[in-house]
Amino acid sequence: METNLWRLLLSVQPSRGLVDEKFSVRVQNAPPAHPLTMHALLHSEDGDTWEAFGHYVTDSGGDVNVSEDPSLGGTYDGVEPMGLLWSLRPAPGSRPGLRFRKRDAQTPMQVRLSVYQGHQSEGFMDRAVLASVMVERWYMAPGVRRVNITEGGVTGTLFLPPGPGPFPGLMDLWGGGGGLVEYRPALLASHGFASLALDYLKQADVKNEYFEDAYRVLQQHPQVCKNRIGLVGLSFGSSVALKMSVYSNVIQPRCIVCVSGSHIQHVGGTLADIFADIAKNQKKTRYNEENQVIWRDLLLPVPTDLSKKVDVGRLQCPLLLVVGEDDQNWPVPESADDMREMMEGAGNSHLLTVLSYPRAGHLIEPPYSPHCRAGTFMAAGSRKKFIALWGGEVAPHSRAQEDAWRKTLDFLRENLYCSAD
Repeated sequence: METNLWRLLLSVQPSRGLVDEKFSVRVQNAPPAHPLTMHALLHSEDGDTWEAFGHYVTDSGGDVNVSEDPSLGGTYDGVEPMGLLWSLRPAPGSRPGLRFRKRDAQTPMQVRLSVYQGHQSEGFMDRAVLASVMVERWYMAPGVRRVNITEGGVTGTLFLPPGPGPFPGLMDLWGGGGGLVEYRPALLASHGFASLALDYLKQADVKNEYFEDAYRVLQQHPQVCKNRIGLVGLSFGSSVALKMSVYSNVIQPRCIVCVSGSHIQHVGGTLADIFADIAKNQKKTRYNEENQVIWRDLLLPVPTDLSKKVDVGRLQCPLLLVVGEDDQNWPVPESADDMREMMEGAGNSHLLTVLSYPRAGHLIEPPYSPHCRAGTFMAAGSRKKFIALWGGEVAPHSRAQEDAWRKTLDFLRENLYCSAD
């Protein structure tokens, strides 16, 4: 039910944009000094409902400007222009362990922003709406093309920026959950990088040559600059990116971005060997009071044996590490410290950039993505689901996502667009 008591106007600019693009939200024509609630509602592709809300008081002209006025309570507080997105959380009564992930990058997130009278915190579906606007948030910019890749045994999706190219390329490696995760490479293509989402955990015995074949596929595409290719990894994907960059004669990236990753692994084996080593250390698993799984100790202590960790002292390209200091899933801060020491000892620390964020967790996503402190996880090749503790606090983690993404794009542009051949 919608009842606009005062010809109240709700406007969002832009109402259609990329997920990493800020918008401005304004309410006009309400009474002065009047309490209002701004509410965001999102229905995920999995059928779950997410919501966020902030409490505001109109100014002397009866207006609220979310970009300038503080929220006095709700799922966020203070002046937070994008708080209605990054503080989205599962609605009361939702299934446990939810994590928001866009499965179809070719369709937008649709978020309904609404205004309610007074300061409300629950029962929004039963209350009168003063005004509402539907907002679209896209991972694919207009003109970005999605191409299925099934060449030479390689399975993936290539996202190409608008225009004829050729473009710098990226190979995007997701984490240990497996599957073909497309939203980040789609967004990277929207910023000018031909980005290959690689499906690499369908088989536990995948060989190192698979990644080399995928790299060649990207190199040989007519719209990709074959000498300007970088690697982007999240979590386990970062481990693969580091290993391939140091020990492969085929994969010679111009730069590497590792988000929440570690260099700790047996470097002489396959992915199946790495998973077997992790399984041997399951006794180090811890649980919090909510029985959520903490895996960060499985790789600790950091080994000194170079057969058990990637020798990053041999890296010959710039490396960006994105670190959440409250990561409860993987020993990311300890790994970053050790990689820095190794590179300092080897004389290549000038290639290293570390972005480290207090109170940020493991799942550092594109900007304004809802924070997931703990969520359902099933490792590739396993049928066992559990609730993993990822870590992080909502507001600091969300600020980390925004800052890390901006600096990641700058890093990629500098090393793939601006650097000399």
